[in-house]
Amino acid sequence: MNDDFRFNPEKKRFELDVDGHTAIIESILAKGDIMFLTHTEVPVALEGKGVGKRIVESALNYIKDHNYKLAPLCPFVAAYLKRHPEWEPILADGYHIG
Repeated sequence: MNDDFRFNPEKKRFELDVDGHTAIIESILAKGDIMFLTHTEVPVALEGKGVGKRIVESALNYIKDHNYKLAPLCPFVAAYLKRHPEWEPILADGYHIG
């Protein structure tokens, strides 16, 4: 699989191209440093291939690398965080894993 991950500021979303399809995570940047992840979408053709996990991990690394704080509003992202509590340090105030 050949992956191409990027943040698309015009569409306010993370994108991961895999095998001719694009998975996305929609986002909102608020107060200058809080990144809300609001919706994750993986094309049916990519389901079951770990694409959701890869785009979430890539988005979390982007957030960490840019010194943003995370507000996980998307249920898919929240479920990932419950399985990976090592990401707790990047959570915005008021958000918890568990």
